[in-house]
Amino acid sequence: MDKLNILIAASEVVPFAKSGGLADVAGALPKALRSLGHDVRLVMPRYYIVDREKYALRLMEGGLGVPMGALGEVWGGVYEGVLPGTDIPVYFIDHEGFFGRGGLYEENGYSYIDNDSRFIFFSRAVMQLAKKIRFHPDVIHANDWHTAAIPMMLNTHYAYDSDFAHTGSLLTIHNLQHQGHFYKGAMEILDIGWDHFNANEIEEYDGINLLKGGIVHADAISTVSRKYAQEIRTDEFGWGLERLIDHNAYKLHGILNGVDYDEWNPAVDPFIAQTFDSDSMEGKKVCKRVLQHTFGLPERDDVPVIGLVGRLAEQKGIELLVHSIHALMHMELQIVLLGAGEKWAEHFFSDIAGRYPDKFRCYIGYRNDLAHQIEAGSDLFLMPSLFEPCGLNQIYSLRYGTLPIVRATGGLDDTIENYANDSRHGTGFKFYDATPDALINTVGWALYTWYNDSQGFEAMQRNAMERRFDWTVSAQEYEALYYRIKAGRRGE
Repeated sequence: MDKLNILIAASEVVPFAKSGGLADVAGALPKALRSLGHDVRLVMPRYYIVDREKYALRLMEGGLGVPMGALGEVWGGVYEGVLPGTDIPVYFIDHEGFFGRGGLYEENGYSYIDNDSRFIFFSRAVMQLAKKIRFHPDVIHANDWHTAAIPMMLNTHYAYDSDFAHTGSLLTIHNLQHQGHFYKGAMEILDIGWDHFNANEIEEYDGINLLKGGIVHADAISTVSRKYAQEIRTDEFGWGLERLIDHNAYKLHGILNGVDYDEWNPAVDPFIAQTFDSDSMEGKKVCKRVLQHTFGLPERDDVPVIGLVGRLAEQKGIELLVHSIHALMHMELQIVLLGAGEKWAEHFFSDIAGRYPDKFRCYIGYRNDLAHQIEAGSDLFLMPSLFEPCGLNQIYSLRYGTLPIVRATGGLDDTIENYANDSRHGTGFKFYDATPDALINTVGWALYTWYNDSQGFEAMQRNAMERRFDWTVSAQEYEALYYRIKAGRRGE
């Protein structure tokens, strides 16, 4: 088949800027698509945290004029670079007023009040960039609300532009909770026409919902796991858009995220004390001792360590852990936590570390080296998420023989097979109810298995380490979807 021209627009991309899983996807998927032979280009904002010298970024000649409706034409610049270790072009949209700030979307816990203008500008800039570099995409792959305006623009402002005559759109929803709700005055700069300000397209409660508009106008919609694609059609997980999504289910696809095993591999991981693999697990014991030492816990082989890495946010089930923690502290275990988020949660877990110094330790913040060390040195990994579109840490944990304890939702349910005591099949421990009792009982089940069925636990570790969720498989699913979008746009 013909190779595709693919333009991926994302508000964050690893390694340049990251706040969540979107950045991991945007940094990994292009590599897998490129290996399939496609011409892939990436576009992201040039936040001022992106180091121009480190990544050898070059300023493209000439400015970039971006039509912004009532604001007129706003001019920005474009820096060029490549995704490290590849020949994949990355274009950085530069505008000091919009992106010359300390954060991506917020500072000190407060969202920027002009996020609507910032990302409408970015979305329109993606379109203008494609014209400037004379790149004719078969598909523009938008991600989350930040670029959800692109499918709308394709069907309105650029509908009769010959540069996009056969360009289709895919909108990937990484987290439906965040939708891009703004004052309706943003329609004046979105500049797609007020006739689109209606309940069937972008209007919601007399304001605009950028993600809603993108869902309506995109040629296809995807989520980052099969289970999440089902869940967002329900009242529990739909965040008010469940009926709209159900109406558009004919173009909805669930494609599980892959994992970059070049980075997350205990056999070659440079961040851990001693490498190991499924055929030689001695290094994992060393990693456990070093992890205990690093966090100031008693260095014991005879007690299981449970790791947690992630945002301290409601979505991650952090309140379930709060209401369970004292019961867990009466069990024979150790817990290490790495994360930041809600200030009350940061203070709460810091206090717990002071109360139970031999059982609980935390690092408030994020360090990539510590994340790797927790994956390698823990026996179990806890993810009690209320919802989880995909989740990556449970997949990392599998590769490191660190058995996940998860709530069976979204990608967690798709990727973890529940332990079967009789057959010793499975790769982790799942619970279904979002209650402290369910969490406590499942941790108890995991601990019982660790203490009383070491052969079953070790068999499960081997099962887990043999599982692969490679980007190649995911990329092939995206490729098939891109071809379908292209054929649809061409009326084939």
